[in-house]
Amino acid sequence: MNQRSIMPEDLSHYRCISQPVVSPNGQVAYVEQTIDQDKNEYNTQIRGISLDGDEDIALSDGTKDSSPAWSPDGTQLTFIRSVDGGKGLWGLNSDKKEPVMLISPACKISSYIWSPNGQYIAFTSKVQPEEQHKKAEAHQEPAPLLRGKVFERTTPKAEGAGWWDGQYSHLFIYEIGSGEITQVTSGLWNISAPAWSPDSKQLSFISKQVEDEQLDADLLYFTDIYSVRLGERDLFKVTDSSLAISQFSYSSDGQQLILIASDREYGSGSHNSLYAVPVHRGEPRIIAPQLDMHIGNAALGDMKSAGASPSPISDIHHPERGVYVLGTHYGNVDVYRIQDDGACQMVTGAGEKDVYQYTLTPDGSSLVVAALTAEHPGELYRVDINSGEMFRLTRRNDEFMAELAVNVPVRVEFKSSDGWPLQGWLATPETRDTNGNLPLILQIHGGPHAMYTGTYSHEMQTLVAQGYAVLWINPRGSIGFGQEFARACRGDFAGGDYRDLMEAVDYALATYDFLDASRLGVAGGSYGGVMTNWIIAHTHRFKAAVTQRCISNWLSMYGTSDIGISYVEGVIGGNPAENAEFLWSRSPLAHAHHIETPLLIMHGEQDYRTPIAQAEELYTTLKRYGKKTKLIRYPGSNHSLLKSGKPSLRIDSFEQVNAWFNQYLGNEEGEK
Repeated sequence: MNQRSIMPEDLSHYRCISQPVVSPNGQVAYVEQTIDQDKNEYNTQIRGISLDGDEDIALSDGTKDSSPAWSPDGTQLTFIRSVDGGKGLWGLNSDKKEPVMLISPACKISSYIWSPNGQYIAFTSKVQPEEQHKKAEAHQEPAPLLRGKVFERTTPKAEGAGWWDGQYSHLFIYEIGSGEITQVTSGLWNISAPAWSPDSKQLSFISKQVEDEQLDADLLYFTDIYSVRLGERDLFKVTDSSLAISQFSYSSDGQQLILIASDREYGSGSHNSLYAVPVHRGEPRIIAPQLDMHIGNAALGDMKSAGASPSPISDIHHPERGVYVLGTHYGNVDVYRIQDDGACQMVTGAGEKDVYQYTLTPDGSSLVVAALTAEHPGELYRVDINSGEMFRLTRRNDEFMAELAVNVPVRVEFKSSDGWPLQGWLATPETRDTNGNLPLILQIHGGPHAMYTGTYSHEMQTLVAQGYAVLWINPRGSIGFGQEFARACRGDFAGGDYRDLMEAVDYALATYDFLDASRLGVAGGSYGGVMTNWIIAHTHRFKAAVTQRCISNWLSMYGTSDIGISYVEGVIGGNPAENAEFLWSRSPLAHAHHIETPLLIMHGEQDYRTPIAQAEELYTTLKRYGKKTKLIRYPGSNHSLLKSGKPSLRIDSFEQVNAWFNQYLGNEEGEK
């Protein structure tokens, strides 16, 4: 079969795989996301497959089904279904073909978990505080006048959620036998990630509860574990407010809680580490203190339809093996086994990969992981615990991928001028000009505390298919290369990180003689966007640039972003009241009049992380000075446009980028 180049519209044909769960009898249920081109939306369905990769079949009949979970005895598969503007829980018994609604969509379930004894399901849902609910009822008759929305929180909005609605997420229990629902927690605080104790007598969850009224919860970055006994309402605090806990689980013997948490010593640039704390309170103890690796998945990419697995996994049959966690390390994300004495072993074998979700088979012999590789979008793999051998279970993308010419990147490794080891990838068309005529585009990731991998990316593949070489690296500040490397950009914006990117281009040009130094492009999003803006304001070597969901002005970013205070003070190093001159000097907007590179500016209109005013300020200044620029606004789109935005808008963004580079880099291959 003659394979063809990958085009932006091919996005509509991928099948994104996530959320694997394994039943006691070895059946794997998972979620498949597809795109409905007619409705311009994403569909999700629950599918099932055996551990041998046989009988890959649809298990649910909906188009908005997610979060599968097996009952402890394996006789029932439950899942969340989005319908009528809400989210409810449905159950599918092994002897029935039609799912049954267990919990109404009106409950708007966020997450849920079965009790180990199979008698209860704990779930989270947002509710309005009782006193506010009473006020709302009091104003129902007559119809209330239109009033202004009042906010008193320091951070009253959040990326992806919008302006705060006054509701809090709380814990509920659904009793299997009676169908009765009981609210367990209430208060002016949120809970998340509930977990049952192995004996089903206790529930624990993550929450941030500030007892001192003089403290501002929005300016405090710790979170704690709280627990409650079944049938009771009194909570007890397990941890000591010294950590920002993101994920946790019970140890196999139920005596400890295993935490994935950060001490926030370097703000958002701090590694997550593994901790243990007694279930009845205590000081968290770090496990493997010598391990200089970020626990969790910090990899960026446009081919993952769900977030990383939510918690460490213990093997109740083999507690001596320790716990299984994701680890971000040197351009890959793998599953690692970490024992209580600190011993650490990678489980998922060699090769470029981004493991974003995983689960353990009931007998503890294998993992089932959802992973991206260099050649394939996300699929499920069975991994032998002892050998690390990976056996592919799902092949949902094989038929479509057989049509496409995939350009596999090669690793690039070199040292910076001040001694840091730098790593990235270079992807080139299969047929390339060897006479130094291949244009090069530098791609810069967001964060900055994140990591690129060398795995399959539709964004990168569409650029290479246009006839470009594409270079992406992990400059200082990236996660995955040690704690000191991750913190190295903090307080040094446009210093070492800028040099790393420029030296990466120099290294590529010196190493690969087919690259054309006279036709360079640069692009990036979020932090990559602000770096793109800074680069073209300080060098004219790039002939075209694209900045997406960017930052241009640290002074206005401080007060308009949902993370403005922590980001500007932590990463850049100051605030407008005390450090205005410094922040302005580090703002690309202050230097925008020096820009000569044609710049395409792309931004979502509902972006609360880097508000669209950042793009508008830059665009206005460039137009005022007569520069070559274009602004594209994406309606109804937030900061995650390229990863989860409306399919048509994602496709349009790829097409716009290709057209811009083709126009200004003069790429004959792309113009044909």
